[in-house]
Amino acid sequence: MDPQTEIELQAAAFRRLQKHLMQDRTDVQNIDMMNLAGFCRNCLARWFQEAANEKGIEMGKDEAREIFYGMTMDEWKSRYQTEASPEKQAAFKVAFEENVGKKD
Repeated sequence: MDPQTEIELQAAAFRRLQKHLMQDRTDVQNIDMMNLAGFCRNCLARWFQEAANEKGIEMGKDEAREIFYGMTMDEWKSRYQTEASPEKQAAFKVAFEENVGKKD
């Protein structure tokens, strides 16, 4: 496979993952994804931001999230986010530290 085709297929797979998480499975909570898989929608938005920054494109966290989510975080939270139990929150702290690093 030529490199350009591979890039196009990777981009298509990413878009399908994004659609799956943002449209098909809005019921799946970020905290559950992070606790089980070590990444969530916010991680995907951050990776998008990091890729843009590496290309010299200035992009902040909020802008990247809005691009990935297709809406502001406040809108996403009000539509889809549910309250997490204390147990899930404790597990998240561990998963976040292991997979993302300590918060600044």
